Amino acid sequence: MKTIGILGAGAIGTAFATALATKGIPAVIANSRGPASLQELAARLGPTIRAGSREEAAAQDIVLVAVNWSKLPTALAGLPDFGGRIVIDANNPIEAPLFKPVDLAGRVSSAVFAERVPGARVVKAFNHLQAHLLASDPAAEGGRRVLFFSGDDARAKAEVGALIAQLGFFGIDLGTLEVGGRLAQFPGGPLPALNLVKFD
Repeated sequence: MKTIGILGAGAIGTAFATALATKGIPAVIANSRGPASLQELAARLGPTIRAGSREEAAAQDIVLVAVNWSKLPTALAGLPDFGGRIVIDANNPIEAPLFKPVDLAGRVSSAVFAERVPGARVVKAFNHLQAHLLASDPAAEGGRRVLFFSGDDARAKAEVGALIAQLGFFGIDLGTLEVGGRLAQFPGGPLPALNLVKFD
């Protein structure tokens, strides 16, 4: 089984950890304040989620990054080359609490993000749903809640797609980061915050 690390314990990072815990999938979660600040969260989520250092979380096979956009440089600074491992970009180019869009000069946010994770196979996912929906039961309205994902590496996308399915969601591959990342990024894309359900 692939090991999973989570960088960021805000709304999305915690929601992702909750979804993993519900399915008994182990993960290491980290934030900028250190493992001690996450002990209560880890205890609440259950035995499969443990608090770790930033470096420990970033060393796992699959690493989800969900950090406020302005804090990404600090959160990722000094980490070793990812050496072909999968990094899930769950970030949006906005600044809380006013949700002011960041000027990316027309670039898709995942392309900017990818420059900060050298050696990673980047997959955009888990950024478009509201956190409470990501953390809740994906069996919705008699179907499965939809999660979009995109990336430039077919094998990396397949692994993230398999994880999405393991969590109980229905994954839809939007294609490359340039195409899919733009469709799913907030603000600007048409897909964020849509709570879609796939009926089998």
